[in-house]
Amino acid sequence: MPDPDLPLRFDAVAPLRAQVAHWRAQGARIVLVPTMGALHAGHLALMEEASRLGERVIASIFVNPTQFGPNEDFSRYPRDLARDLELLGQARVDAAYAPSAEAMYPEGFSTSLQVAGLSEGLCGAFRPGHFSGVATVVTKLLNQVGPDVALFGEKDFQQLQVIRRAVRDLELGVEIRGVPTLREADGLALSSRNRYLDEDERARAPRLHAVLRDVAEGLRRGEAATPLVAEGRAALEHAGFAPVQYLEVRDAETLQPVERVERPARVLAAAYLGRTRLIDNVAVG
Repeated sequence: MPDPDLPLRFDAVAPLRAQVAHWRAQGARIVLVPTMGALHAGHLALMEEASRLGERVIASIFVNPTQFGPNEDFSRYPRDLARDLELLGQARVDAAYAPSAEAMYPEGFSTSLQVAGLSEGLCGAFRPGHFSGVATVVTKLLNQVGPDVALFGEKDFQQLQVIRRAVRDLELGVEIRGVPTLREADGLALSSRNRYLDEDERARAPRLHAVLRDVAEGLRRGEAATPLVAEGRAALEHAGFAPVQYLEVRDAETLQPVERVERPARVLAAAYLGRTRLIDNVAVG
């Protein structure tokens, strides 16, 4: 008998689709929240928003190997499925979809999706193939689950825009919604990778968000991006971030560089503290 305090668990497509079809026959609106597990309060905020948008919420848990580079943290990425299922049960999520890598990428799998333009620059410049892996797996998940809405956190803002473009271009018929970043009291964006930080690094990590806020405030005053970004990069380096991979101001829709903000924009950054790569962004306009 299934545990009534846990979500229904699926690791294969056919029974998942049968369950979704049953819910649809009851008139339910289906909301998907894709995750890589290692759930935290930021994920649970996505689940809470999902429950407001539909009658049935499905969370996927899949650490996607195709979005990790050869020297990245795929092997040590935190995994705790039992704890994740307990948290989903507490959040009253209806179903968890946790396929294996072999099920998602069976022998002979040879298809990948490339989203030109939006996937270039920013994280795309430092993580070759990352967004192709993201776009491919998210498209698979959307096809497998068939939700009405899918939710993604705005912390990974470039990823959100890449997914929106892929769904629009392929006419997948799914509404993609971004959910604002949930933060610690000191401003650090919640992330599964924050557990990599040691005590000293954790104390310095909120400086990333503080610098982004400072750049955003200057842009709101009408200042040019170039000197603000230079000052911000110096401040991050002074705080011990090394390397600072990028600190840039981009148009919020096209992700093209912006010098002065005349329409919605984002200040985005990626930088290392020790072995931990942190990303964040702040809206402007």
